[in-house]
Amino acid sequence: MQQLAPIALFVYNRPDHTRRTIGHLQKNVLAEESRLYIFCDAAKTDADKDKVEEVKQIAKETTGFKSIKIIVRDHNLGLANSIISGVTQLVYEYGKVIVFEDDLLSSPYALQYFNEALTRYASEEKVMHIGGYMYNLKDKGLPESFFYRAATSWGWATWARAWNHFEPDIDKLIAQFDTLDIIRFSIEGKMNFWRQVQEFKAGKNNSWAIRWYASIFLKGGLTLNPARSLINNIGHDGTGVHSNKEKMYEVHISQQPVKKFPDVIEEDERAYHAIKYFLTHRKGNLLQRAVRFVKQRMG
Repeated sequence: MQQLAPIALFVYNRPDHTRRTIGHLQKNVLAEESRLYIFCDAAKTDADKDKVEEVKQIAKETTGFKSIKIIVRDHNLGLANSIISGVTQLVYEYGKVIVFEDDLLSSPYALQYFNEALTRYASEEKVMHIGGYMYNLKDKGLPESFFYRAATSWGWATWARAWNHFEPDIDKLIAQFDTLDIIRFSIEGKMNFWRQVQEFKAGKNNSWAIRWYASIFLKGGLTLNPARSLINNIGHDGTGVHSNKEKMYEVHISQQPVKKFPDVIEEDERAYHAIKYFLTHRKGNLLQRAVRFVKQRMG
């Protein structure tokens, strides 16, 4: 059997989330054959130290994989630099990587999906990213997996050949966008992707993911995605670096393997429109938006 991709798991100061994320990964079909690398970031403040130590202990007690290597940072890198550094290290060594953060619950078939796709599209230059998460789409007639332009960051995989195109310099990225690009990049204004780029430039976020999507987009790359999500993000409880309390992105994790992959390397128009519809309506009507705003403020 072809060598499986290593799993990079990035953890910090959320022991309960980390425990659940690892628990779901352990139940994956290919877990026992997979190498797990757990990247433990150092505490940013004294207040974080106890939780950071607790997470390190969870990492040390983890079993159920072919091998487990724990990388403990001696100073705080922050999520973006931690992911960029860890992904770069593993794609350099293995040529490919599967990436998880500490708040992602996975289907038992997630690792199988990632590894099959990594093998299937290994030499397809246009395919640059494999996403494991998908919104709760209304259109139930979509193929089991499809190509789309945007890169989701909640459980994903890539190759060294694609990661080589990652451009961390926001000014270099922005310089390549024209007005039409911005419209296409932001799904015709239905998602705040361009605002995330501008906020990164202004120092209001430190997102590696928006720079990765921009790098893929500017190369004319595509991302592979499942129609039924293989990942659920449990970080929308106010504990995450970039997340509010909200439920619009909650999904039921698929308990079925993805068996069909697209042969034609182009964006699936039907899937694009299904995603655009979801993004247009995801916040609900005016009353629902107002209620959610108040709830978030009350925390």
